[in-house]
Amino acid sequence: MDLGIAGRKAIINGGSAGMGKGSARALAKEGVDIWLVARGEERLLAAAAEITRETSARVTPVVADHSTVAGRGKILEACPEPDILVMTCAPPAQTGDYRTVSVDDWQDTFATTLLSPIEMMRATIDGMVARKFGRIVNIATGAAKYPAEIRLLSGAPRAALVNYTVAVSKKVARHNVIINNLLPGMFHTATIHDRMTERAAENGTSYDEEVQKFVRDWRIPAGKFGDPDDLGAFCAMFCSQYASFLVGQSLVIDGGLINSTF
Repeated sequence: MDLGIAGRKAIINGGSAGMGKGSARALAKEGVDIWLVARGEERLLAAAAEITRETSARVTPVVADHSTVAGRGKILEACPEPDILVMTCAPPAQTGDYRTVSVDDWQDTFATTLLSPIEMMRATIDGMVARKFGRIVNIATGAAKYPAEIRLLSGAPRAALVNYTVAVSKKVARHNVIINNLLPGMFHTATIHDRMTERAAENGTSYDEEVQKFVRDWRIPAGKFGDPDDLGAFCAMFCSQYASFLVGQSLVIDGGLINSTF
């Protein structure tokens, strides 16, 4: 299916691994020019080379921290007029007792998961409006919709981000600038790989065994974790020409973990 976005320009923040990389790969397959952003140079350059090799798309790596003013400036200098903006990041640390979460913890996570997406949107939306095309997708977390104490640092700021994006989406939709969110559950990302590998070392098990234990304990109906490339396909659809009537929505992709009618 041709999504009608060949030749468009996309910034993918947090794109060197996991769901950001999966989204970049899916958009590159559609002929989108990619500016791939991450903090770690080695993994970023490897991801850019891999996507270029697989898709023949133009992929420009940008080593930058999008949670900082300087980092955002560097990204926008590299691609000042994006048609597509995809925002994600490594998830904040899991939390135990809510009383142990400090002000510094909140400020750090706000900078990455809330203020950075807001500032990137503020910097790019006017240009999208002028060109009469824009697609913005925030890859956040299912915890934004379904709170859990263990995901306080991830869910709370991203719930605020969803609120912000829905409000702004309604103002700019008439200009064909479309903003939506993806709220993932457990996926085979680099962060999850490290976390499950660490548990496996502690328990004398394997990565796959720890994944299946989590699936059983949390009763994930799909019986598995998600594939980042599958989520990337949804991201590409949200960025397509066909998404022009999909305004301010938040799609949960969690393998059926949360029991909800809507």
